[in-house]
Amino acid sequence: MQVPLWFALIVVGWLGVKLIRPPWWLVAVLLLSGYLLADSLLAPAIDTAVK
Repeated sequence: MQVPLWFALIVVGWLGVKLIRPPWWLVAVLLLSGYLLADSLLAPAIDTAVK
Protein backbone atom coordinates (compact mmCIF):
# COMPACT_ATOMS: atom_id res chain seq x y z
CA MET A 1 0.00 0.00 0.00
CA GLN A 2 1.38 3.39 -1.04
CA VAL A 3 0.72 6.30 1.32
CA PRO A 4 1.37 9.86 0.10
CA LEU A 5 4.06 11.70 2.04
CA TRP A 6 1.80 14.64 2.85
CA PHE A 7 -0.81 12.31 4.37
CA ALA A 8 1.78 10.48 6.47
CA LEU A 9 3.14 13.81 7.76
CA ILE A 10 -0.34 14.98 8.75
CA VAL A 11 -1.06 11.74 10.61
CA VAL A 12 2.29 11.78 12.43
CA GLY A 13 1.84 15.43 13.37
CA TRP A 14 -1.69 14.87 14.65
CA LEU A 15 -0.65 11.86 16.74
CA GLY A 16 2.34 13.73 18.13
CA VAL A 17 0.21 16.68 19.19
CA LYS A 18 -2.46 14.46 20.76
CA LEU A 19 -0.05 12.21 22.66
CA ILE A 20 2.87 14.45 23.66
CA ARG A 21 1.31 17.95 23.59
CA PRO A 22 4.38 19.86 22.29
CA PRO A 23 4.15 23.51 21.19
CA TRP A 24 2.69 23.98 17.70
CA TRP A 25 5.81 25.77 16.41
CA LEU A 26 7.93 22.72 17.29
CA VAL A 27 5.58 20.39 15.41
CA ALA A 28 5.67 22.68 12.37
CA VAL A 29 9.48 22.86 12.39
CA LEU A 30 9.88 19.08 12.71
CA LEU A 31 7.38 18.31 9.97
CA LEU A 32 8.79 20.91 7.59
CA SER A 33 12.37 19.75 8.15
CA GLY A 34 11.33 16.11 7.62
CA TYR A 35 9.58 17.01 4.40
CA LEU A 36 12.58 18.97 3.14
CA LEU A 37 15.00 16.18 4.05
CA ALA A 38 12.87 13.61 2.23
CA ASP A 39 13.28 15.58 -0.98
CA SER A 40 16.99 16.34 -0.58
CA LEU A 41 20.22 14.64 -1.64
CA LEU A 42 20.37 13.02 1.80
CA ALA A 43 17.20 11.00 1.17
CA PRO A 44 18.98 7.83 -0.06
CA ALA A 45 21.28 7.84 2.97
CA ILE A 46 18.38 8.35 5.35
CA ASP A 47 16.40 5.62 3.61
CA THR A 48 19.29 3.19 3.97
CA ALA A 49 19.76 4.08 7.66
CA VAL A 50 16.05 3.65 8.42
CA LYS A 51 15.83 0.26 6.74
